[in-house]
Amino acid sequence: MTGTTDSPGTWSRPRGLDHVVHAVHNLEAAAAFYASAGFQVGTRNRHPWGTHNRIVQLPGFFIELLAVEEPDKIVPHAPGRFSFGAFQRDYLKTRQGLSMVLLESTDARADQRLFDAAGIGGFEVFDFERDGEGEDGAPVKVGFSLAFARDERSPHTGFAVCAQHHPQNFWQASRQCHANGTRGIRAVTMIADHPADHHIFLSAFTGVRVLHSSSIGVVSQTPRGNLEILAAASFRDQFGVALTTEDEGTIVAGLRFSVGDAGHLEALLREGGVPYVRRMGRIVIGPEAAFGATLIFEEVRS
Repeated sequence: MTGTTDSPGTWSRPRGLDHVVHAVHNLEAAAAFYASAGFQVGTRNRHPWGTHNRIVQLPGFFIELLAVEEPDKIVPHAPGRFSFGAFQRDYLKTRQGLSMVLLESTDARADQRLFDAAGIGGFEVFDFERDGEGEDGAPVKVGFSLAFARDERSPHTGFAVCAQHHPQNFWQASRQCHANGTRGIRAVTMIADHPADHHIFLSAFTGVRVLHSSSIGVVSQTPRGNLEILAAASFRDQFGVALTTEDEGTIVAGLRFSVGDAGHLEALLREGGVPYVRRMGRIVIGPEAAFGATLIFEEVRS
């Protein structure tokens, strides 16, 4: 049965997908995998709290490959303060994969107040800047403000919104062109034992009032891609990947991309030695190859 759910809560305008954190033990190995899969991967960036990252950028969305490289610099959690570095460190103690999903924000402080009012907040806004590199190679500043949200049923998954201070320095069209033909993000896919248990949080987090629900899960159709929660059995049936949630609430399991030519992508993956399967018209790279994530490519020719 398919329908819509009008969830109670506090909303602003709907928030589109902004990025995910792909936490890994070996940053260079993960970057090499993404390059073999036909993605353009950015250079290494360093954070003052001990994590380093490399970016895979798509139009309006990016994947943040991240590793804890300087653990002595990590600041612990404190009442009302979410430590990004401590969260990633703790996540990596037991796994690697998609640790956090972030939505776009135009005003992180306003969104934090909304999260507080909806009962999914309780944290200070986190502001930071770092050095970046412009399209011409010149040094630039990029800055971000993060407002964190929490789904009490999902202690091992991070949620936040991200407002950029200098977006013109970050988004670069030349870095959004990928040899595999990936055009954009279609969905960030989570799994849960009982997807409907998370619909109130999902609605308040995305700012999307009406969710689409069915027997296989719950979907928030954001202005940039879907944020969806599927039952683990449905994820297995659709993508051929068997995962368990082990009573952890939601787990960020996969990314669904649009790609222009599936045949071209297959040839590139074979050449790069990247294992994949064809599943219901999709090309799927499983978590064993993709450092704990499942990457799903869907051909969209228009």
